[in-house]
Amino acid sequence: MVKTLKFAPELVPLILNGTKTVTWRLFDDKNLAPGDHLDFTDKATGKKFATAEITAIREKPLGDIDDHDFAEGHERYADRAAMVAEFRKYYGEMADENTRVKIIKFRIIIAS
Repeated sequence: MVKTLKFAPELVPLILNGTKTVTWRLFDDKNLAPGDHLDFTDKATGKKFATAEITAIREKPLGDIDDHDFAEGHERYADRAAMVAEFRKYYGEMADENTRVKIIKFRIIIAS
């Protein structure tokens, strides 16, 4: 079974043009692992826009995110508080600086 990851509409063009090559996920319920093939969908439309492969994964607490983590291909936030606030939009109050984030590096196999 192919695993699916949903992305906010404003991230779709960044993924397709190669600017965004990393996604951060909290509370991984899909057991994501290197080598997994994923369908990427637009969260607003539900439409698949790409198939990708996970090339690497590492984990760390949100509070330990540093410049290196952004340099790998993830969009930046104004500051740490804005980053935590963004994750709370998706995960609620469970997201804080101590929450472990799975940093998932991927490559696009097929753009739809």
